[in-house]
Amino acid sequence: MPSSSLASALDVELRPDKPALLHVDPLDDAPSWAAASREALRAQVAEHGALVVRGLGLRDIDQVGAVFARLSGGLMTEREAFAPRQAHLPGLYASTTWPGNQPMCMHHELSYPLQVPGLMLFACLTAPEEGGATAVADAEEVLRALPTGLTERFEREGWILTRTYNDEIGASLAESFGTGDRAEIERYCRANAIDFAWQPDGTLRTRQRRGAVVRHPLTGRRCWFNQIAFLNEWTLAPEVREYLVDVYGADGLPFNTRYGDGSPIGEDVVQSINSTYEAHTRREPWQAGDLLLVDNIRTAHSREAFTGDRQVLVGMAEPLQPGDHSPAPEASER
Repeated sequence: MPSSSLASALDVELRPDKPALLHVDPLDDAPSWAAASREALRAQVAEHGALVVRGLGLRDIDQVGAVFARLSGGLMTEREAFAPRQAHLPGLYASTTWPGNQPMCMHHELSYPLQVPGLMLFACLTAPEEGGATAVADAEEVLRALPTGLTERFEREGWILTRTYNDEIGASLAESFGTGDRAEIERYCRANAIDFAWQPDGTLRTRQRRGAVVRHPLTGRRCWFNQIAFLNEWTLAPEVREYLVDVYGADGLPFNTRYGDGSPIGEDVVQSINSTYEAHTRREPWQAGDLLLVDNIRTAHSREAFTGDRQVLVGMAEPLQPGDHSPAPEASER
C-alpha cells in the first residue's frame, strides 16, 4: 500500500507550530499495538517528519523497550557519543546527561559518524514540571531559510568536528568508542574516516570532515543535516565557554566545529543558524506516557530547559550512510 494511503489510515491532528499528534485509546498491550500499527505510523513520520503518539500510557523501561523494538526492527548501539548517557537495555538509553537549566539546541542525532540513525524514538515516563519539550524543526525548511552564501559554502566544503577527550567533560573514550583499548580505538578511527592524534598526556584528539547538506534517502530532497551549531563553542553559555578555553585552551576544547577548509566559524554564523532553527521550531510539551518518533534526516530536534524531574528514554534505529555525507579523504594518524 502507498505510504500516503497508510498515513491516511490514522486520524492525525495537524496544528500550526506543533508536531503532528495522534491520540489513541488506552491500551492493555502497547507493544502489540505498535507492531500492528508500525507501517501506518512510519508512513506518518515519512509524511510529517515527526509524530507524537499520546494515550499509550508508557510507564516502564521494559514496556518502552518492547514498543521501540516493534517499531524499529532493532535498535542501534550508540558510538561516538558526545556526552555520557545511561543504557537501560541494549539500544535503549536515558536522555543525554545535561543540566536541566541549559537547553540543548537543535541538532540531528549523531550526524558526524559515517553511519547515522535514520529514526529516533523517544518515550516520556516522567514529564517535567515546566519546559523540557523535545522540540523539532524541518531540515528542508531550515535549509531554504538559511542565508544562501552560508549554505553554499557548507555544501561545497562540508564541516569539521574536532574533539579532545578527557575524563571530566563529555563522553569518555570508553563511552564514545565502546572500548578503552588504544589499538581498538585507532582501528575504529581508521575505518570511519577520523583523523586522530594521541597527546603527550595520553588524551586523544580527533578530527573528522562530514557533509552538511544531504539528500533524504526516500524523497531525495536536500536537508540541512549536521551539528555545526550544536557542537560549536559559540553555542555554549559565555561563562562555560570562557571556563573551557581557560582550562583546556582554544585548541583543546572537548568539541568544536569548523568550516570544511579548517577555518573557524564565527559567532554570527552560529547565531544565524540557531535563530533560523528557532523560527522553524515546533514544540509539544511532554505528557507522561507519550511516544515521539522523529525522522532523523529530515527533522532536527532539541531539548528545552526544564524544572522538576524528567525521564525520557531514547532509541536509535535504521542505520544508514547518506551518499553525500563524507567528503573526507581516508583518515590518518597525526
